[in-house]
Amino acid sequence: MSHLKDIGVSRISGVLVTHHHRDQVQGVGAAPQLLGVGISVPPVEVDLIAGVDQHWRGRQIDNDYNLREDRFSLLEPVSSVSTVAEYQTREYAGIEVFTLPTPGHTVGSVSYLVTVDGHRYAFTGDLVYGAGKVWSLAATQWTYTGVEGISATVHSCQSLLDEEPDVVLPSHGDPITDPPAALGLLTERLTSLATMRLGTPWDPDAHRGDVWEVITPHLLRSRISFAQTYALVSENGTALFFDFGYDGTTLAWTSSDRGARRPLLASLRSLRRDHGVDKVEVAIPTHYHDDHVAGLNLLRDAEGTQVWSAANVTPVLESPRSHDLPCLWYDPIPIDRILPPGRAVRWREYELTTYDLPGHTLYATAIEVVVDGRRVVVTGDQQDGGWLEGERREVLNFQYRNGFHPEDYVRSAQLYRKLAPDLMISGHWAPRWVDSAYLDMLLAEGHRLAELHRELLPLDQVELGRFGLGTRITPYRSRIRPRRSTVYSVLVRNPLPRAEQVTLELVVPYQWSVEEPRRTLHLGPGQEATVTFAVQPPDDAGRRGTNGRVVRARIGVDLTAGEVRFGQVAEALVDVW
Repeated sequence: MSHLKDIGVSRISGVLVTHHHRDQVQGVGAAPQLLGVGISVPPVEVDLIAGVDQHWRGRQIDNDYNLREDRFSLLEPVSSVSTVAEYQTREYAGIEVFTLPTPGHTVGSVSYLVTVDGHRYAFTGDLVYGAGKVWSLAATQWTYTGVEGISATVHSCQSLLDEEPDVVLPSHGDPITDPPAALGLLTERLTSLATMRLGTPWDPDAHRGDVWEVITPHLLRSRISFAQTYALVSENGTALFFDFGYDGTTLAWTSSDRGARRPLLASLRSLRRDHGVDKVEVAIPTHYHDDHVAGLNLLRDAEGTQVWSAANVTPVLESPRSHDLPCLWYDPIPIDRILPPGRAVRWREYELTTYDLPGHTLYATAIEVVVDGRRVVVTGDQQDGGWLEGERREVLNFQYRNGFHPEDYVRSAQLYRKLAPDLMISGHWAPRWVDSAYLDMLLAEGHRLAELHRELLPLDQVELGRFGLGTRITPYRSRIRPRRSTVYSVLVRNPLPRAEQVTLELVVPYQWSVEEPRRTLHLGPGQEATVTFAVQPPDDAGRRGTNGRVVRARIGVDLTAGEVRFGQVAEALVDVW
């Protein structure tokens, strides 16, 4: 900082960060000259900069198979940072800057492209060191035995060359004045390394061609998305997506923190170039799981895409912290249009109808649409695929924590019979052309699944409901301040096969106050009701946390039905600031 005056700089207007490693950002919070200056960081890595305290508290060390260099992070957090807009141009200090996602050295790395005096410069962080070289190969090994970082580096180099920079400016290494030659040599060498590591030839151009499979003339399937994205194409050159999660394979599966899960827009170039689609106007998720929705906010920000959602899926997308569910995306996803079940809505020349589809998760929908004269039903992850004695076999993909009921797959099979689709498309399996034998098999499998649960569980004595607890607290995660009252809703179910007095008691930390902590209701067998409780922490509740900022408290609900004491069957997490 002391040398800036030598080049005529008297004031810093902002800092753009390429990635989270300490050697890139350790001075950001320490330099007094940067006090009050805007610090802009990659959105995937904001938790490794502003939220690094929580990262250090939760990072697994023992029996660790996570090879990402996420411990090469700041020792202390930098507050008041903002995130850059990926795939977009924004003005910083009077200069137009385009932010390009370039994973490789880290999952969330970005590069910044600017045009100065007629030349296009790319600031690439540690994506590349020089001609045919990277700063670190260890950084590209994100998972045990994996080559995800090598693959991402190659694809990032290809994306960077598409932007036609005149000069590449790495964090380590000299300016690169012949980017095609330097990055071409790097791609060649990394391809050889990946092939040796995998024991089979690896094609660096796998994502460069047409990545969309034509199912029917106006229904396409992405070959590179993790949970499959389908594109419904209109005659006017626009598209509607069914699901949009991880567009490519930039994932580090040994970890589920934000810095390991990166959405991209990799398939849009091929959609425009090879299929004449000018714009993705709408996206509809089949359910809330991250591999189906991770890219929706990015798609909206970069493309102006609207997100439509079935009514039963919308609350989870818009308020994920309220729900105790697996596979939640980190951020709320605003919904532009809520689709009521069983009612057709029009997009361009198509009519689409959603139907509640519990099974894989309670918060899922089936989507019916006629495409090229074929009736198509989009089923998300309701069925998965497997092979038995060389033949494809459907697997009923139920997960208990998602809110499963033993009769769900009977009901979904009955829905399929009613809709009589020609084609069913799912989240992780090849499209399935449908005949009556297939629908009969799904119904028989649904009945068998329900029968097994009746045989295995004492359902004639007690049934705790979809989530196995009989009770749920909403919101599941909340942030409150001392002395402020917050209202929590408790959904309770009578788990007994007869009408009973059901008693709830809210359990809170010592010295917290609750208005009417004990409630009694009369409920019929299996009947549900919702009760609210007003909770207030004491004055000093927030003073016992890390650095005096936050403490995570727990509240619970103790359930008694009739004379049966079920105990503290549900909990919620409360961060006191």
